[in-house]
Amino acid sequence: MIPIKVAGAKVSEPRNPATAALQYLQPGALNLTALPPLSLYIHFPWCVRKCPYCDFNSHEAKGELPEKAYLDAVRLDLEQSLPLIWGRKIHTVFIGGGTPSLMTASGLDRLLSDVRTLLPLEIDAEITMEANPGTFEVEKFRQYRDSGVNRLSIGIQSFNGDHLKSLGRIHDEREALRAVEIAHSTFDNFNLDLMYALPSQTLEQAHSDLQTALSFAPPHLSLYHLTMEPNTVFAKYPPALPDDDTSADMQDMIAETMRGAGYDHYEVSAYAKPGRLARHNLNYWNFGDYLGIGAGAHSKISFPHRILRQARFKQPASFMEAAQRGNPVQEEHEIARADMGFEFMLNTLRLTGGFDPNLFGERTGMSITAISKALDAAEAKGLLYRDFKLIRPTELGQRFLNDLQEMFLGETK
Repeated sequence: MIPIKVAGAKVSEPRNPATAALQYLQPGALNLTALPPLSLYIHFPWCVRKCPYCDFNSHEAKGELPEKAYLDAVRLDLEQSLPLIWGRKIHTVFIGGGTPSLMTASGLDRLLSDVRTLLPLEIDAEITMEANPGTFEVEKFRQYRDSGVNRLSIGIQSFNGDHLKSLGRIHDEREALRAVEIAHSTFDNFNLDLMYALPSQTLEQAHSDLQTALSFAPPHLSLYHLTMEPNTVFAKYPPALPDDDTSADMQDMIAETMRGAGYDHYEVSAYAKPGRLARHNLNYWNFGDYLGIGAGAHSKISFPHRILRQARFKQPASFMEAAQRGNPVQEEHEIARADMGFEFMLNTLRLTGGFDPNLFGERTGMSITAISKALDAAEAKGLLYRDFKLIRPTELGQRFLNDLQEMFLGETK
């Protein structure tokens, strides 16, 4: 039996979802006047090969994937979660991984059919699927689109063959270009993931990667600084990376280039053409709700008097076994009042345009005066701008975002 923390008490799995939902509807420490938008995240945990920088819940595919058994478990997971979200519409769906494009076209069609059968989707719901070059097949991606995927997110990372090798990617520069060509011809809406400050990368090479990406006029670009995450191969065996000055020059180059190309820098790592913001991720950054199903997926679900966090079993086999037993949730707890300000600001401060102060009360069920001390301190340091209609990080605050976010740690009163 695995202990699950619920509202300060411990229960053992499996638990009855309907009973748990009734428990969460009881009076509690918060008072939300309305529930936020709800998104659905679905995790597909397998990759062809684990990249040395990756700390996501991904597992190397060895032999034939147990696709049917896994999709059976995902459906069970969704069915068992329904009591927690009764009556709420799904605004966006995101299928992430791992490499979801390893899924067969028929498997993806079955998955989205299960989602539509069990959940009320908004008519114009954004349905995003992650895909990696090296797994692209024209006909399969057309079938993905016909099944309902209307936005693709492609993990390019670089168009430079040497850098792709150093990152452990399974594709080369030719396959990277081909993947974008297929996406451009098949999907009206797509995102390209690029990384910079790569091993031995120069400013000119980073600029070349960005120009190649822009030549395809992608509606959305996500540009990530390579970081050495704990428990990865790169953390254990660090490669030679550009120095801080070069990395800063790359950031400046990216900001100037993207601005000149007509993209809105609306989130720390995200750039979009007008009207093409990533609606799913925007819901995260606005402290919206999301139900996460599949191995290792996380959820944040609001009730009138509490906000719940969940995490599923990470290992695919453990997740599938737990779903069959009746509860694939490994950890479950309410967000404590003392942590609420940090949790909210951890997300919303990523938005370069900031947020309306009223959003804090709407999404946390608490008064913004609960974090007034930290707001005052951040403003005094020049990290934050605020007035009655807006709170946003300054340019300095964006540069030292981690320091700004940490100022709200344990500050909620």
